[in-house]
Amino acid sequence: MKQLKLTVLFLFINFGGLAIGSWLMNNGPTSSWYTNLNQAPWTPEGWVFGAAWTIIMICFSVYLGQLFVKQNRLKLILIFCVHFILNVSWNYFFFNQHLILFGLIILILLTALICYYFFKEGKASYYKYLLLPYMLWLCIATSLNLYILIHN
Repeated sequence: MKQLKLTVLFLFINFGGLAIGSWLMNNGPTSSWYTNLNQAPWTPEGWVFGAAWTIIMICFSVYLGQLFVKQNRLKLILIFCVHFILNVSWNYFFFNQHLILFGLIILILLTALICYYFFKEGKASYYKYLLLPYMLWLCIATSLNLYILIHN
């Protein structure tokens, strides 16, 4: 029961973070700045982003609910807070401020944090595989961000 409560809490926090991130990017993907960029040929259609983030945040919330039942350490809370800030702030720095390099750095840091969860905090748990969609998406997002940095 505690795991379910924690999972619901993390669903609320994570989807709240997505809402804040969307708000911070203003028009984001529909802005003239973004649409006029040279984008990677493998850039997905707009709807894919929403679908991907929905799946990612559900999986991530279930993982976190399980993780925090087993070990509610201050270190994990701090890592989650850093993750949350990085995840939300990427939208602002990339779409709102047009800081493409800084956006790339944020994505690399996010990837490192998710890999930390996978390799250090999920060693003996099959729940760690719930992080794979997030890891895959961060690789795609990093490649898209890098392409924009190089070709613009």
